Parts: sequence; C-alpha cells; structure tokens
Amino acid sequence: MAGGVMLMAGGTGGHVFPALAVAEALRERGVAVSWLGSRDSFESRVVPEHGIEIQLVDIKGLRGNGLKRWLLAPFKLTRAMLQCGRILRARKPAVVLGMGGFVSGPGGLMARLQGIPLVIHEQNAVPGMTNSWLSRAASRVFEAFPGSFKQGVGAVACGNPVRREITELPGPAERLQGRTGPVRLLVIGGSLGAQALNQSLPGVIAGLDSSERPLVRHQAGRDKSETTRALYGQLGVAAEVTDFIQDMAGAYAWADLVVCRAGALTISELATAGVASILVPYPHAVDDHQTRNAGYLVDAGAARLLPQRELEQDGFSESLKQLLRDRTMLLEMALQARALAMPGATGVVADYCEEMAGR
Repeated sequence: MAGGVMLMAGGTGGHVFPALAVAEALRERGVAVSWLGSRDSFESRVVPEHGIEIQLVDIKGLRGNGLKRWLLAPFKLTRAMLQCGRILRARKPAVVLGMGGFVSGPGGLMARLQGIPLVIHEQNAVPGMTNSWLSRAASRVFEAFPGSFKQGVGAVACGNPVRREITELPGPAERLQGRTGPVRLLVIGGSLGAQALNQSLPGVIAGLDSSERPLVRHQAGRDKSETTRALYGQLGVAAEVTDFIQDMAGAYAWADLVVCRAGALTISELATAGVASILVPYPHAVDDHQTRNAGYLVDAGAARLLPQRELEQDGFSESLKQLLRDRTMLLEMALQARALAMPGATGVVADYCEEMAGR
C-alpha cells in the first residue's frame, strides 16, 4: 500500500524501541507504517511481533570488522542500495524516518534519490556515522541530546522516544517515598546484555554483608541468563535472572537503583522513569558515545559514572554500599533524573512525520 511512513531502524533495542514508539503513535493516528530492516537481526525478530510489515535487506556494519569486510563493503553497499531502491519503489512511502542502524544508510540515500522526504532522529550524544552523513540530505533532523549535531545542521532537540508505559509511571517521590526493606537493585545490560556486568555483579553483591544485600533483578541478555543465574547461585546470592525483561516500565517502577550500560535509550528511560543509577559505559562503543550519553545524567547528579575497568575494584563496592545505605540519596538522584526527562519526544517526531505524510 502506497503512502504512510516507512521507518528504518535496527541492530539493537536502542534504535528499534524508539522507532517502535513512534510507529505506535503514528498507527494510533491512522497513519500507515512499514519498516525497513536487516536480515538475521534484532529488528527482524522484534518488529513482526508488533504487527508491523517489515522488509529486509542484506546489510551489516562496516566499522572495525577487518580488511576483508572493508574490501567487500562497496559491493555489499551497492547490493543493499539496490534492494532498498526496489522496496521503496514498490512500497512508495510518503516519508522515510531513519532512526539508526546499518539499514539507514542505503535506505536513506535511496529515499532521497527517489525524492522521498527523509527525516532522521539521532539517539546518542555523539551522532553515528550514518546519521552524520544523512543529516546533510534530511528534510528534518531530530536529536535526543542538545548539541549533538553541529549548529549548521539545524537539528531539533526533542529527547528520545520511549515507550508510553514508561512516560505514564508515577513520579519518583510517589513511588519511592516511604519504601522500607532491602533496596531493590535492577541490573540491565541493554537489549543484547552486557557480559562484564553478568560476570562482575554477582561477586560484588556476594561481597556485601548479608544485612546490606539488595533484592536483585538482572537482565543478562539473550542466551546468557543460565550461566549468570548459576554464578549467583554458586556465590549464595538470591537473584531473579532473565534473558530479557519485556515489562521495562514495571522494572523501573520496582527499582530503587539501576546498574546498567549507558546506551541512549537507557539514559532517556532512566530520566523519564526517574530512577537513580550507576552507569557503566561500554568501553568499545564507537567514538565512546556511551560515556558522552552518561554525562547527561552524571553531570546533573542523577547518576554515578563507573568505568568498566573499575567494576571489580573496591571503589565500586564502596560506592554501591553508600547508595544501598542511603534511601534519601537514591530519592534525590531519582528526582534529578526525572527533572531531565523529555517525555514528549515520541509526539514531536510523530507530529512532523504525520505532517509530511499528509502533504
């Protein structure tokens, strides 16, 4: 069916879930949505579960993957562009919305070559290679964090689209005031998990005095929950461990403190929910963008920064102990996080796409 909005997003939940939030908002307004993604990918599994038509192309990342892949890159990129071109000609969307991931490059370029308006949204504090390139051709550029793009781009800062159920959570004062008993610790490594957290957190928690140990919920990542659960068990620590948490709104509402990576979506969700956090940026992220993301909360006193190399050092254990002993501090951090929230991002992006689709 011609018209509507085609979304391009893939690779990780940090790209896919914000795009799903926008897709749902557009569908509620009666705007037809479809999706362009990569084969054998996160989005190829998740998007169909939401009842959205998805077209798949053959494209993978280019950076840091060896000489052979770089030599083959021009041929693979050309193939992906041809595939995207055929899909766009067949689907005839009125607008294409790029929200990051490998598919956005060839898809965005072919959209512009076919005269289709291109809108992009950058989730991270440091723009990715694809969005930096596409920003020159886009009709509108949105950024989650103010100042991510150079001034000449004319980007509109709007925050990250997050799931509606997170935006509808009660504020931290209502949720946390008067809580008693063990502190509730939520450990999340992003949609793909974080092996460093899986390997380190059980030992750190086991090293705490039994009277100070928190209640633990741990998202270990795909196919990693069994080994992580076994490690907690070997160390005598009670923990609820799962591959993936479907109800993130419920998890944030439950938590007093979160230990997690600093992906862009996670940062926005922590702010929207209003939860204190210890942020462990992925040290190999392109352009170290997770450390920049973390700064949004850390600089405001809403989170603490912990480089991964310090996960198993005494400093982390002491910092964790301090927070576990001080519910007042946790509430103050949660309130600071909530003050940074930009919960209207989904509507801002959907509004513009709907307007462009209706022209």
